[in-house]
Amino acid sequence: MNNVRTVSETKRTFYSLHTRPINTIYRRVVEELMVEMHLLSVNADFKYDPIYALGVVTTFDRFMQGYKPDEDKESIYNALIKSVEEDPQQYRQDAQRLEELAKSIPAKDLVANLSEKRLGNDSDLQALLESIANNPSFKYSRLFAIGLYTLLESSDPEMVKDEKLRNEALKTIANSLNLSEDKLSKDLDLYRSNLDKMAQAAIVMADMVAADRKRREQRAQNSETKVAPPSQE
Repeated sequence: MNNVRTVSETKRTFYSLHTRPINTIYRRVVEELMVEMHLLSVNADFKYDPIYALGVVTTFDRFMQGYKPDEDKESIYNALIKSVEEDPQQYRQDAQRLEELAKSIPAKDLVANLSEKRLGNDSDLQALLESIANNPSFKYSRLFAIGLYTLLESSDPEMVKDEKLRNEALKTIANSLNLSEDKLSKDLDLYRSNLDKMAQAAIVMADMVAADRKRREQRAQNSETKVAPPSQE
């Protein structure tokens, strides 16, 4: 008997947990992320790790930036993680721990750490990185790549803006962890490009909302303005 969850089941779970409507461009982002996470979760080679969690949390936070109403974001996030039968709190905690660790390490040292399959003095992370490098069946994902990128960005935001330095760092990390350098670079280039497009779309949407609000206010003002009747003298 096949008990593997389907995409439809995952989506049903999500919409049963978050019942409020989601703004159009953001709904596409959420559903694409949900499907990506679902497909990984049902893959036999996939195994959860904190770097992947950092990639998920960063992707959600970056692409949902500016979402209104702001209070709905946490509900959407919780429903997203729970829809693939995972713990939203664990993702947040693991992501925060890695970000704080990366911020405490200079970029060059961070790259050197990762090339030596360690991260600070954390033995759990060292074991994780060694297991990734030594596992020919490791299930690489775009979200894992974004997690690695976020480590670099947290350590030195300016370094990742420099194409040469960024590519050198990614090459070193990819070779150390036995990941495809080409795939890693392409996934991260697409991620950066999509972030730019999303930021532009959010600006356009904000302008449209502001223009619509202004029109409504103008109509309301006009309806309240009563023309005085002509004199009957």
